[in-house]
Amino acid sequence: MSERAVPFYCPYCGDEDLVPYEADGSWHCRACARAFQLKFLAVRAPHTAGTPAADDGAQR
Repeated sequence: MSERAVPFYCPYCGDEDLVPYEADGSWHCRACARAFQLKFLAVRAPHTAGTPAADDGAQR
């Protein structure tokens, strides 16, 4: 298993012509000339029915 997953397409234009960029997890799209970075943030528990989500915006 590889240390980092490779993106399949550019999140901006959808093209598949990606090459690694300067920093870890950074990629450069040759089609639209944008650079972007992929970063894992967290694993969250799934929202279950009957319990309010922490970010549902409900006021009490």
